[in-house]
Amino acid sequence: MTWIKELRKEYAESERRLRQYRERLNPDAEGEPHPDLKVVDDMLADLHYGIEWLRTGRQPNRRRGIDIHDAYSRAILMDMDLLPKQQVERQELQVTEEQKVRLVRILMKLSARERQCFLLHTAHGMSLADIAEELKLKKRSVQYYVDNAKSKVAQGL
Repeated sequence: MTWIKELRKEYAESERRLRQYRERLNPDAEGEPHPDLKVVDDMLADLHYGIEWLRTGRQPNRRRGIDIHDAYSRAILMDMDLLPKQQVERQELQVTEEQKVRLVRILMKLSARERQCFLLHTAHGMSLADIAEELKLKKRSVQYYVDNAKSKVAQGL
């Protein structure tokens, strides 16, 4: 079982227990509501929110996927080796953390397809034809994405 499934299971169990506790807090027809009722309702709402997020992989109640637009991309770009070693061995390329953050910010301004084509072409040295074949696009489309990305990167620098 993956960690996400285990976490969902734990959250669901916590939600079940909390619902049982809430049922015991329900007031009688004449009685005042229990002081903990509001807190428990808020906890249930938070648990439901978390379970939904874990189930779908997307932030609940967000429109058009705006929640996932940059969240994982930034982390992935920071972790990956954007500038792999080339055949030139005589001088090692040293990229500072500040330069890497700046590069990631510039890359995040590109669309997903522009970023994909740009990195495959510039960082990995793939030809436009190879990229087109891999991504099942026309070569002209890849050229368009790479050119757009290059102009946006030049503006960002």
